[in-house]
Amino acid sequence: MISKIDPAVESNSNVPVAQFLPQIYKDSLDEKVIIIVGGANGIGASLVQLCCSNGAYVIIGDVDDSRGERMASKCVENWPVYWDPSQPPKPPRSVFQKTDVTDYQAVLDLFEKTFKKYKRIDHVVVTAGSTETDETWFDHTLNLTQIRKAPSSKDIDVNLVGTLYVTRIASVYLRHNRGPGVDRSILLFSCAAGFKETPVVSVYQAAKHGVQGLMRSLRSNLNSPYRHSIRINTICPWVTQTNNNFPKTVAARWTEEGLPISLPEDVAKVSAGVLCDDSLHGTSMYVAGTRAWEIENNIDRLESQWLGEEPSQILAQGQSVLMEVFAA
Repeated sequence: MISKIDPAVESNSNVPVAQFLPQIYKDSLDEKVIIIVGGANGIGASLVQLCCSNGAYVIIGDVDDSRGERMASKCVENWPVYWDPSQPPKPPRSVFQKTDVTDYQAVLDLFEKTFKKYKRIDHVVVTAGSTETDETWFDHTLNLTQIRKAPSSKDIDVNLVGTLYVTRIASVYLRHNRGPGVDRSILLFSCAAGFKETPVVSVYQAAKHGVQGLMRSLRSNLNSPYRHSIRINTICPWVTQTNNNFPKTVAARWTEEGLPISLPEDVAKVSAGVLCDDSLHGTSMYVAGTRAWEIENNIDRLESQWLGEEPSQILAQGQSVLMEVFAA
């Protein structure tokens, strides 16, 4: 578990990155109230169904009305909620709320309506994403006339600003109507481009690096028992077979090379495993095919090697001072 910035220590670079083997326990999801932003399609839709099938109540926030409504109806039909007739009726297994993550008020409405209907929120997952505008930013054919028109900021707005909005609001709502020792968490979606350079997707990659940075900046703060006591983690899928555009030329070469492609349910399983494991905080799970690895521990553990022993020690000392000052 990563909960703070630790001083640099001697490390053995031969130690492999730990593979994450997700364990999904019904007891960990049963009766939990989970908001999944971007839950109408792809990975989000798979996670919605996985959580509902294990007894969770799932609120779907998405801009896709049609698919969102169908997904909520499917979950209500497949996993009905039962209750003692002598008791007040329980809320539905799933509901859909149209939500544009770039609209702060829309995100706030999603949380407020969820809180009123379900009386609490246990976990929040942000899977919403966009990869639509990237190539136009740094096209080598741009000329002095074309550069005068501002490019679309959708990839930044959806992937980073939207994630910031959801995380900010979640950090408040997750603290309310909470019993002692009750697990609460935020799960953000970055991707492999969030830690590894990837051609063509410059703006998308910048946004996903921002998501990684958000998790790292919040992990020491959110988990503090004197502040939020909320876990925060990220999922970093590599190539995943979703509705997103994947160039046929790349797909053909990918298959030819025998490289792994994740199905949405593969990534959903890893995500649910992180939700279920209350010991996980400040982690990043890189997902390739059906397997996942936690990468944050080795980044920290090997810092003295990639940064250098002396600068690593000085950095650790300075970060410790910053932590103490800002925690005061």
